[in-house]
Amino acid sequence: MRESVRSIEAISLCFTAGVVTGTVLFPGTGILLPALLLPVLALPCLFRSRLLGAPEPVSAGIILLTFLLAGIFAARSAALPAASTIGPIERLADGAAQSLRSVIGSLPFPSGETAPLLSAFLTGDRSGLTPQLTALFRDSGASHLLALSGLHMGILYLVFDALTKPLGHTPEARRLRFVLLTAGTGFFTLMTGAGPSVVRAFLFITISETLRLKQRPRSSARVYCMALLIQLVLDPAVIGSLGFQLSYLAMAGIFLVYPILERWYPEGSRYNPLRWLWNTAALSISCQLTTAPLVWMRFHTFPRLFLLTNLLVLPLMSTLMITAVLTVGLAAIGFPWQPLITTTDGLCRLLRWILEIICGV
Repeated sequence: MRESVRSIEAISLCFTAGVVTGTVLFPGTGILLPALLLPVLALPCLFRSRLLGAPEPVSAGIILLTFLLAGIFAARSAALPAASTIGPIERLADGAAQSLRSVIGSLPFPSGETAPLLSAFLTGDRSGLTPQLTALFRDSGASHLLALSGLHMGILYLVFDALTKPLGHTPEARRLRFVLLTAGTGFFTLMTGAGPSVVRAFLFITISETLRLKQRPRSSARVYCMALLIQLVLDPAVIGSLGFQLSYLAMAGIFLVYPILERWYPEGSRYNPLRWLWNTAALSISCQLTTAPLVWMRFHTFPRLFLLTNLLVLPLMSTLMITAVLTVGLAAIGFPWQPLITTTDGLCRLLRWILEIICGV
């Protein structure tokens, strides 16, 4: 009982419920009551239940109630005005983002739409996109590709992981890879403005890599709940962000629904093209099932072509992101390679062509 109740999953869900309660249900209340109750109810957490003479279920209930109130307290505290400061790391990341946009803009892409697209994919800057191109992504159900998310971070992580694999698998090499991976993805998070979905992806990567370094089991539910807890502790107000809500709802669909849909395909070779097609469709359906209600509530619309769009665009998007990172990375160190630049431009043109076909369906 003690282990299950004190698990990170239970603590995370109780704290999240508290943040939601403090943010949504009681927007007009002050923080005095939670502030007074929290230290009192937190005392049993500091001692063994037998020392206090409380039965185990009572002690466990008080622990969970403590984190519920902690969430309420955090949400109400987040509403207080705070001084806005920009540290040296943030200034460095902002300067790097500006330099990256300059590098992208200096590349000789044959198409004038390629550089703005890469700026959107790699830095989150969509100011250079034409209204027609933005409308094309929206009408085809691919708007999520223009918003930096876990998809972009995941592809970037795979690139970093591949680049660091030659370091080896010794304990020292694993620690060095951990530092490089977390530092690289963390800097990218700051450089792109640390949006809620990107921060979520960074926390997933950091927690997963930490567990792998410590050779601990990497349960999807545990990684999910740890990331949720950490992000809400750092910024309780993010609970009201649509990007935060959609990001965690999509991951919930992947963790809860996708394994069920994946098992529906008959057993066979894992490299079967039809199996890959089914898994891709199942992944897309899983995300839509958990995010569609919120999208409908907020926008009164539903992306009817989401399945076709994801089946055609996601594989291309993965390849495009890899070539974009290599193209910009080589150019940043003074070695722009024209064949790679042309390939990246061709992939962007192909992406637009596919979206135009989808819009015409």
